[in-house]
Amino acid sequence: MKKTMIAALLATAFSTMLAHSALAQNIAIVNGKAVPTARVEALAQQIAKSGRPVTPEMQGQLRDEIIAREIFMQEAARLGLDASEDFRVQIELARQSLLIRELFSDWQKKNPVSDAEAKDEYDKFKAANGGKEYRARHILVEKEAEAKAIIASIKKGGKFEDIAKKQSKDSGSGAKGGELDWANAASYVKEFSAAMVALQKGKMTETPVKSQFGYHIIRLEDSRDAEIPKFEDVKPQITQQLTQQKLAKYQEELRAKAKIE
Repeated sequence: MKKTMIAALLATAFSTMLAHSALAQNIAIVNGKAVPTARVEALAQQIAKSGRPVTPEMQGQLRDEIIAREIFMQEAARLGLDASEDFRVQIELARQSLLIRELFSDWQKKNPVSDAEAKDEYDKFKAANGGKEYRARHILVEKEAEAKAIIASIKKGGKFEDIAKKQSKDSGSGAKGGELDWANAASYVKEFSAAMVALQKGKMTETPVKSQFGYHIIRLEDSRDAEIPKFEDVKPQITQQLTQQKLAKYQEELRAKAKIE
């Protein structure tokens, strides 16, 4: 009798241990099917990759979400939805997307942008955007005669800003009285740039400046030495840009090597 009781107690204890072990590996048993804890961990990693912090308070929500998904998946399978052709196509497309994402992620880890590459790109940017910056106003019209009439009107006392608002074809700057933002001379077409840099502060072009856009009347408001941000301040943006460029080149190389019939 005692042996029978001891055997029963051992069996109960062993069953309890197995149950605890199963619970450690699974978050729940839904309709007899185990839901592994790994699914919660995978969902948490997915959320973290998207940039959202996964707090301890969210663990209960993640568990509920995974259990709900299992319930819905079981119902979809019961209805035979996982056997449809459309479902198989969607699964294949999802598989492709995940594999491609992993491919690019793996390549980027193995081919990171070096500090030297980022610095070299910064030096190129600095060389192209150094020197002086200019702040000017302009009035853009279609015909040379109209531009000459405007210059004559301003010389007689007409207000540059008011005329720009009424007559300039450049609606963006025209609404601001012809004002253009601070910019490097290379930002403008060569005819405009050459005329602008030749002006003294506060002076206006004496004759219309012809470009591909029409005829300009330009007044130089001010000039200054270009303000170039420090390398450390723009390094993250430069690195991101170079990463995208390198990845695009890698993709082109794969396409070029592929045999397509």
